[in-house]
Amino acid sequence: MPKVSILTSLYNTNPMHLRQCIESILAQTFTDFEFLILNDSPANTEIENIVKSYDDKRIKYFKNDQNIGISASRNKLMHMATGQYLAIFDHDDIAMPDRLAREVAYLDSHPDVGVVSGGLHCFGTSESICMNPEFDIDIKIYLTECCSIAHTACMIRKSVLVDNNIEYEPEYSPAEDYRLWARLMRCTRFYNIQDVLVKYRWHENNTTNARWPEMQRAHMAIQTQICNEFPAYRSVYENVYRTTYVKLFGIIPLLKKHGNKVWLFNVIPLLKFKAV
Repeated sequence: MPKVSILTSLYNTNPMHLRQCIESILAQTFTDFEFLILNDSPANTEIENIVKSYDDKRIKYFKNDQNIGISASRNKLMHMATGQYLAIFDHDDIAMPDRLAREVAYLDSHPDVGVVSGGLHCFGTSESICMNPEFDIDIKIYLTECCSIAHTACMIRKSVLVDNNIEYEPEYSPAEDYRLWARLMRCTRFYNIQDVLVKYRWHENNTTNARWPEMQRAHMAIQTQICNEFPAYRSVYENVYRTTYVKLFGIIPLLKKHGNKVWLFNVIPLLKFKAV
């Protein structure tokens, strides 16, 4: 059995993006993996032909009889996977060559950690570096506000999902990843490698852009559940991590508060106070 199962669901993927996605996986320095690709747009024969054009026995191609959606497709891939670790990877992103090697090494040496991820280099219609908190406690504190694990860059210990009967929940789509982390908060520890592991393609057809209202509704529901279940984490976020501003006439930045520090005009430190 392979050490890692890479799980990628396709849906009318841009052919160029798909080739870059596949080739970035085949170029990994870590080679003990199976690459499970599930086509959730079965009528699209072009992307099927692209996948089948790669002569690599590690690629295992499957096709749904009909469109079943991203969460159900990911669950299907998860159940088919034979690897000890599951590497999630979106169909239009590009993995850095050492992505798998670094995540496998971390999980191997930290048996208490069930999920490891890393930073993103966002490119396309906009460009930035996205780096989430490194350590478990900070990740969980930030989960009370936002999704602080990059899903397309994550690797999950399969046993943690199986032992706790956890999988993706379609009713929370398109924020099913945030819901997954919410359920895993009580089951395991998280870690974010502080380097870019994946180049995340930002374009108008991204799920975040295409389904923004649905994303916001699902996010708010999940966030409320997390805050109710983990009030101590939320309290720390409110008192230590949240940045708030006071504006003069509603326009001019007058005061900035971050944690226990306050700045005048965003640059002059004024005081510190004890968070309660």
